[in-house]
Formats: sequence, C-alpha cells, structure tokens
Amino acid sequence: MPFPYLNETKELNETVRREIGGSFIALKDGVTHYELSGPKEGRAIVLVHGFSVPSFIYDPTFEFLVNSGLRVLRYDLIGRGYSDKPPARYDIHLFVNQLKDLLDALKISEVDLVGLSMGAPVTVAFIESYPRYVRKHMLIDPCGAKRIELSRLLEIAKLPIVGELLIGLFGSDSLLKGIADDFFDPKLVEIFQTKYKIQMQYKGFKRAILSTLRNGMLESFLDTYLKIGLLKKPTLIFWGENDKTTPFEDHKLLLQALPHAEFHPIKNCSHIPHYEKTEIVNPILLEFLSK
Repeated sequence: MPFPYLNETKELNETVRREIGGSFIALKDGVTHYELSGPKEGRAIVLVHGFSVPSFIYDPTFEFLVNSGLRVLRYDLIGRGYSDKPPARYDIHLFVNQLKDLLDALKISEVDLVGLSMGAPVTVAFIESYPRYVRKHMLIDPCGAKRIELSRLLEIAKLPIVGELLIGLFGSDSLLKGIADDFFDPKLVEIFQTKYKIQMQYKGFKRAILSTLRNGMLESFLDTYLKIGLLKKPTLIFWGENDKTTPFEDHKLLLQALPHAEFHPIKNCSHIPHYEKTEIVNPILLEFLSK
C-alpha cells in the first residue's frame, strides 16, 4: 500500500489530462507532458527544468525563443508537473532516458540543450551518453559542481520510513520555502508558489521528490562535467550572484571543468536569472544561439 502523503488527493489520468490540455506522449518510463512550438524548420532548442519546479519555470524563455523564430521544446521531468509519477528509481538514468526517448519519439536528432539547476546534470549526462545529439549547451545556475547543501529536514528525509513521514507531514512547507529562496525579488514569490502548488495535489509527487533526494541527483557531477569539457562543445553559463541554492562561488569549480565556456554572472539575482532578469539573459542567449 503506498504511503498516504497529505494533500495528494488527485489521480493524474487521461480524463484529467484532457481537461488540462496540452501535449502528452507515452514513453517507456511513463507519460510525459511537453510543449513544442515554433517553425518545423527552425533550430531546435530543448529546455530542461530543475529539481521540483516543472516546465512553467521557462515561460519567459520559451515565449522569447519561439518569437525569435526557433523551434522550442520544454517538458515536465518524470515525477513533476503533468508528467507521470510512477514508483520508480528517480536517478540520473531515468531522466536521461526520458529525454532521449522524448527526442526520438518527436523525431528530433540535433538540438541545443539548456539545463537549469538539477537540469544541468541531466544535460551533461545526456551529452556524455549521446554527444552527437547536441550542438550547443547552456547552463543556468547549474547544480553538480559540488554537492547541494540540504536543509536538516531534507537530510533526515533520506532515511527510510522517517523520510516518508517527514515529507508527508512537512514536505509541502519545505518545498514552498525553497521556491521563495530561489527569488531575489520577493514580489514574484506568491505568483510562482500558486502555480507550483498545482502539481502538489497529484498522487506520486512527494514520492518522486523523495526518491530524487535519495538517488544522488543533488550530489556532485563534477566528473561528468570534466568529461564533457573535453568535447569542447560551445557552452554558455548564467549564474545569479545572490544564489542561495547553488552558491555563486561554485562557478569557479565548474569553469575549471568547462574552461571554454562563456560565463555571465547576473547581479541582483538569485537562482533563476532567466526568469528574473529576462532583459539581460534573453539577448545574450539569442546571440549565443545565433553565432
């Protein structure tokens, strides 16, 4: 019998998905929610989100790139948003396989790849396994240069049984506080949290978050960064100077692994500069893609 997580009251099924609308595709590890827009002949860009906030975190980036004439794909990682939340092992292999299966199902064989936060380890591991798929690589406040320092609650949550109880009872508040920490401008927090709460009502969400914690997704991926650094694919990195999640100081370690990368620190910004500082990030992003 699955653990009865509080607030998870709804099944994410075909009836619900018809009401939600959007695009869904059945892949090997579950149904994936995605959005693909822009001219079919346009250059393909794939946006991979982070630990728990689903693909709406790319709203301003997605709209800007589509309006710039590019073909843009964003999707919800397994366990997040409107994608399936199966009782799986939520590790790097699950997320890399999901991306590979999605690209193959959509018949996309060459992309520019963007990874935000935990999405960065997903993208670097994907490049390591499938280098021919990727032309250019963009990272936004990436995880994986070092192990992420977790709150005491989340560290304890890694323990069997204890974790289920803690995440079940207090996980919602902890996750919402984490969202608040991602912003430099507090005025954006409430709007963002309202969108975030929608996914929290579907059964399997907290189980997926807990499994992700327990299966190394917030540990160091520096070895993988070093390996793809040898490929010298054109790489662009943005990093908010006030980031509390992936500390700005971590960029020094990452640039040692990716010395060829173009690096842009963003002032007065926390963990999601593409969302808070679109007027700075978007032009740089488009110029990099156009080179």
